Amino acid sequence: MNENIKWHEHSISLNDRRKLLGFSNKVLWFTGLSGSGKSTIANEVAKNLHDKKILTFVLDGDNVRHGLNSDMGFSSKDREENIRRVAEVTKLLYESGVTVLVCFISPFRKDRDFARSLIGDDFIEVFVDCSLEECEKRDPKGLYKKARKGEIKDFTGIDQEYEKPNSPEITINTGKESIEECAEKITQILS
Repeated sequence: MNENIKWHEHSISLNDRRKLLGFSNKVLWFTGLSGSGKSTIANEVAKNLHDKKILTFVLDGDNVRHGLNSDMGFSSKDREENIRRVAEVTKLLYESGVTVLVCFISPFRKDRDFARSLIGDDFIEVFVDCSLEECEKRDPKGLYKKARKGEIKDFTGIDQEYEKPNSPEITINTGKESIEECAEKITQILS
């Protein structure tokens, strides 16, 4: 790090923001294969929390790649940097008092562990468990078909490994439970 860059302390703390907002915020880190339902469920949870007057923000993988991470590819190295940047943005949003719902495949445990290390005890890993077969059936963006044809390289679940979480705080199975059931399960845990 450059020696000319110094950390600037703020006069308003996270606890001050929590008192102002009236709730204790969390980070929900949704991880799972493409097409498993991460963004759909996160948006449903965000809506449920909003109805309870809890300020939320959803960080979606595709949306972030349109801007902040538009220079990133899908190699292992790029995926690692993609998640590092997202984890840092998540930390900033979290410190502002917002409940952050992060929806990224984030296929590598070490990258999810890094994000957890930035947040601490308020980090909740949500494993969106859905079989590869079911995700391929859904294939909302046609990415699995392209990956199977060799048109997309380094596609998680096809030619790049997905490391399932060892002990997520929440596991939901979108192959067996509806979006509403999954979202309600998560919302209840937060209440």
